[in-house]
Amino acid sequence: MSEPTSNPFARIPAVDKVLVAFEKAGDLPPLPQPLVTRLVREAVDEMREGVKEGNLDVGEFEETLAAIRAKIESLHRSRIHPVINATGVCIHTNLGRSPLSPDVVKAIGGVGQYYNNIELNLDSGERGKRGGYLETCLATLIGSEAATVTNNCAAALILMLKHLANGERNEVVISRGELVEIGGGFRVPEIMEASGAKLVEVGATNKTSLADYENAIGPKTGMLLKVHRSNFWMGGFTEEPSTEDLVALGEEHGLPVVEDLGSGAMVRTEELAPIPHEPSATEVLGRGVDLVCVSGDKLFGGPQAGIIAGRADLVAGIKKEPFFRALRCDKMILTGLQETVETYLSAGTDRPDLPLIKMLAASVEEDLRPRAEAIRDKLTEIEALGVTIVETIARCGGGTMPKAEIPSLALDLRPKKVSVAALSAGLRETNVPVMGYTAEDGYRLDLRTVFPEQDSILSDNLLDFFRKH
Repeated sequence: MSEPTSNPFARIPAVDKVLVAFEKAGDLPPLPQPLVTRLVREAVDEMREGVKEGNLDVGEFEETLAAIRAKIESLHRSRIHPVINATGVCIHTNLGRSPLSPDVVKAIGGVGQYYNNIELNLDSGERGKRGGYLETCLATLIGSEAATVTNNCAAALILMLKHLANGERNEVVISRGELVEIGGGFRVPEIMEASGAKLVEVGATNKTSLADYENAIGPKTGMLLKVHRSNFWMGGFTEEPSTEDLVALGEEHGLPVVEDLGSGAMVRTEELAPIPHEPSATEVLGRGVDLVCVSGDKLFGGPQAGIIAGRADLVAGIKKEPFFRALRCDKMILTGLQETVETYLSAGTDRPDLPLIKMLAASVEEDLRPRAEAIRDKLTEIEALGVTIVETIARCGGGTMPKAEIPSLALDLRPKKVSVAALSAGLRETNVPVMGYTAEDGYRLDLRTVFPEQDSILSDNLLDFFRKH
């Protein structure tokens, strides 16, 4: 840094001067010019404010350019674009949760690019029902009287609460052991309050009996709610009534029973990998529950959506709620979910051809090891890097199946001339960023969550990094 001058404002460059210097250098990422101008102006204004507050040590022009360039590059990296998920977390919320199949992406592209019949009845030529075909497909897949969709599972829960717990009967009975946080700081009690429902907690954190529910039922009770503990598990001294018993209690008092299942599994998960069984919407409805909601972008393997299924009269009532329109899905989400559901229906008793399902079912020895060995062999030319293949444990992620441990393989990278932190940062800065994780003083890339077609990109990124370091 330079020595302070009597007039530090004179050392602050003009916006135009910075822009001209960047244009001559020609090394900025391809951002629209208005964005670059905005960042430059903000940086210059920040320097002026700093001087006003007493920071008289203004850097040289090249230092200023470098600092602004770093901010521009950071903004460019923040654009939503593909990354390679080598974390071993299959449904990674930070990385977009479940990836979509090529057929789904193609269908979304076609509907997004051209006009479509989202609210047109092609038989009559008049206005049609939004999502009618999808709702029929969902009800068929789940085995419910009816089904509908909204923009996420939290919205689905809010709509069910607004419809069933309102007016003089706005109380919702729920076990204290099911007052979960679904992630990002959002908690079930807060969602319930946002719907206008009044929460009635029963039981203890670890033990809730059927009598606890029954004792809480009164003239203001609107519904009984179960929330599946999909993102944590309880063991030891625990107790909870069966769904069937809760349904019987609801029928006795004329109250609907609703379950927020969350995870969205539609296949027998224990047949995909050595992991526990995760209940499906079909199973829950088979136990007598009136309504169930699940996520479309978790174990369901589709786009972000909240799926509501169950009694036809209740689903119809939910769709008449004024708030339903505010939470409805757009044409691209409806199309993506439509194609995903069709994939399930077309598969029949076979596994649906969806990326997440294939990822969970991949064999360590037959699928992952040959790929790991091929990448390792390609990296042998890097003298500054040690590479070994190690056995690891992958996770479902996305707030699903917390006890599931999926055997997997990872490349364990040991850089010799740079730190693991530098390697991690460098891989995040490539055109197709790579996200791995640090373990036992090495940097690991779990191949269960890396698509086979990304193997060459992965190795090329590593080769490029070590050529520069």
